[in-house]
Amino acid sequence: MKDKIVVVTGAAGALGAVLASRLSARGARVVGLDMARFKSDAGFELAIGGVDLGAPEAIKSAFATIQSRFESLDGLANIAGGFAWEIVADGSVDTWDRMFRTNVRSCLLASQASLPLLRKRGGAIVNVSAFASQRAEKGNGAYAASKAAVSRLTESLAAELKDDGVRVNAVMPSIIDTPANRASMPDADFSRWVAPEALADAIAFLLSDEARAVTGSLLPVLGRV
Repeated sequence: MKDKIVVVTGAAGALGAVLASRLSARGARVVGLDMARFKSDAGFELAIGGVDLGAPEAIKSAFATIQSRFESLDGLANIAGGFAWEIVADGSVDTWDRMFRTNVRSCLLASQASLPLLRKRGGAIVNVSAFASQRAEKGNGAYAASKAAVSRLTESLAAELKDDGVRVNAVMPSIIDTPANRASMPDADFSRWVAPEALADAIAFLLSDEARAVTGSLLPVLGRV
């Protein structure tokens, strides 16, 4: 990853911050994007906060800033996302809209905006789907459906770009060990969950040249769940 330029969306969040740190430790030059403001830009080559990742014009503006700084990109990690628990029968369509905006639109828009820069020297996109996308349980219909859309987006984009030298893959974690998940499931055995560091390592692998023959894959990262 040395000197590779990688954009990480959701880079101020629990997983995004860990991934950015791990990529930087391997010599990558990391560009962080997030809706939140960054508390510090330490470890980032460039940090752009306050970006609505579901808004086309906001994404275009952010990538215009990136393009003014870098001639090309080596990678994009679409980490931004969210979760909502709500049963379908009494649920709101607004929850479905929010899940698709947070999980799918953000992924789609960042991928589209990054392609002119990724195509210049070949690169990789890694998305975050979810193992729940394969079979939804009670209360996660909107979330699972949005993550299933991320999986199909990943496969479709990989097929489109396979002759352009740009690889597209996704990871499918089970439950990630984050403060928010611990707070919502305080009685769970956290040791069985996927540590952010472990998931970040899988994403870093898919971004790296070591995965140069891998595209269109959906990699389960389950811990012991």
